Amino acid sequence: MNVSITSFGYLHGTPPEAHLTVDLRHHFRDPHVSPELRYLTADDEPVRAAVLATPGIRQLVTAVAASVEAFAAGPSAGPVTIASGCAGGRHRAPTVARALADRLTAAGHRVTVQHRDLSKPVIQR
Repeated sequence: MNVSITSFGYLHGTPPEAHLTVDLRHHFRDPHVSPELRYLTADDEPVRAAVLATPGIRQLVTAVAASVEAFAAGPSAGPVTIASGCAGGRHRAPTVARALADRLTAAGHRVTVQHRDLSKPVIQR
């Protein structure tokens, strides 16, 4: 199955269309609140480590992967699109998107990942 994953930031515009949208804003700590992580992105190991160490994140990735498997098992299975969103699209969303892509690729799916807002400036809140 072909799976397309887009990470994005809600503060940068409308979420992309997707079969399943994962909103990470309210349940998972935002690395933006840590001054040492604020200006880094999911391209940086300290951000990925902080996000993946957040309680519940790994279980969420497992649950979303199971949802993709459910879509794949459907009678009219076709490409599946997943959107992973957080506030700014620089920390949580792209880290989760990459973890999900790794898991789905290992399960035999063809996965593409796009990070819509990863390179956009930090939004001062």
